Amino acid sequence: MEFYLIRHTTPDIDKGICYGQQDIALAESFPEDWKRLRAKLPDRYEGFRIYSSPLERCSKLAVELSENEVITDESLMELDFGDWEGQAWDDINDEKLAQWMQDFVEVKCPGGESYRELYHRVIEWWKQVDKSGNEKVLVVSHAGVIRCLLSHILSLPLENSFRLRVDYGCVSKIVHQNNRNVIAYVNK
Repeated sequence: MEFYLIRHTTPDIDKGICYGQQDIALAESFPEDWKRLRAKLPDRYEGFRIYSSPLERCSKLAVELSENEVITDESLMELDFGDWEGQAWDDINDEKLAQWMQDFVEVKCPGGESYRELYHRVIEWWKQVDKSGNEKVLVVSHAGVIRCLLSHILSLPLENSFRLRVDYGCVSKIVHQNNRNVIAYVNK
């Protein structure tokens, strides 16, 4: 079984803004970003099942990749930052931000979810897809979702998952053989 984990390309939002589940379009650089991303992927997607976060920055990319139907799933949405969505990180209450940063795995964002909750949501989705028998899967999603999946596969503690670099438009490939997951590459 082959899994390609693809992070969306550059979103159309200023740097320093907290956006998780906020629905943001892709940047004007999308055509160039798309060409770079396309070069990292197989020539054909025949037989691939394509899953995507329903957020526009992922679903637009998934449609570009698709020769078949794209299956959107809310389980593939980024961390819900709740009350912080759309705010500049510098404008978020220092005390609340410090509490969250001390234990971002377990502490929920106000009105949102914890990283552990994101992890459980994503891994439940992963188990269902893994059982489905699809031999080739493309997943277009977000950095948090991809880090959760890679942490699970690598048995990496969640608090260390930010050591994994997941840039815009990166591709990670996982090959599942003989009941083992093998990372072919991360962040190509």
